[in-house]
Amino acid sequence: MKTILLPFYDDDVSQHAFGLSAQLARQTNGYVEGLFVMRRPQILETGDGDMLADSHFTQFIEECRRMADQAHARFKSCASEHGLPIETLGASEGPAAGWREIEGMEEQIVGTHGRLFDVTVVGRQFGRPWLNWRVMVESALFETGRPVILAPERAVTTFGENVVIAWNPGPETSRTIAFSKPLLARARSVTVLSVEGWSSSPGPSGKEVATYLTRGGVRASARTVNPDGRSPGETVLEECARSGADLLIKGAYTASRLRQLIFGGATRHILAHAQLPVVFAN
Repeated sequence: MKTILLPFYDDDVSQHAFGLSAQLARQTNGYVEGLFVMRRPQILETGDGDMLADSHFTQFIEECRRMADQAHARFKSCASEHGLPIETLGASEGPAAGWREIEGMEEQIVGTHGRLFDVTVVGRQFGRPWLNWRVMVESALFETGRPVILAPERAVTTFGENVVIAWNPGPETSRTIAFSKPLLARARSVTVLSVEGWSSSPGPSGKEVATYLTRGGVRASARTVNPDGRSPGETVLEECARSGADLLIKGAYTASRLRQLIFGGATRHILAHAQLPVVFAN
């Protein structure tokens, strides 16, 4: 995970997400690219069928420019704080950061531009109320073909030292583990967490996953917990808090996406409530 895309806005959540991205960049001698999407003005008609005045578009573009400049200034401040020089991708062998502005809509740009990167980091609740952070997460998940790291609203002090894998024997979880191998290899402790009754799908047990990871040099163990009336998402997050985990790895949308949107699910609950970084992949 050496190339990191970070959708960035002028707010504290983005700043905290930069801190997490910087930790990852230092671990891998990687590159963090801050992305600000310059929205295109939407062509709308007024109630009487007239087009909006040109001044509306001018004001919109000027406001976007102002917001982009503010975000860029904060990004440069974050890079300086974390000791990352501002460079272009490939210009340095050490950890670095860069800035990119692309015109379009966030849900499209994040999904397409993110295909160039190993991972996209999205700060939960960032850019509100102007941006829909959930749309960016889902765009990155479904359009990039790469994993997403969801960063919590607060700053994190450690990242990837005590890892929990939310084991559900589906292909999404298996792919997420594969993407996360560089993180797992550096972890001091990895717990493969199974929740009783979570899935009726056939597949390897959490203990077998831990054995597989151990063979690859990962310090892994397995743990199975009874939910005691809690949902799988609640159980996973409470176990992460209990164990002091600083990273959760979970396959995204193991049930159908439509079903999760209607009835809820572990992914949806964790998206809404996680207070630690989470790696998702489909």
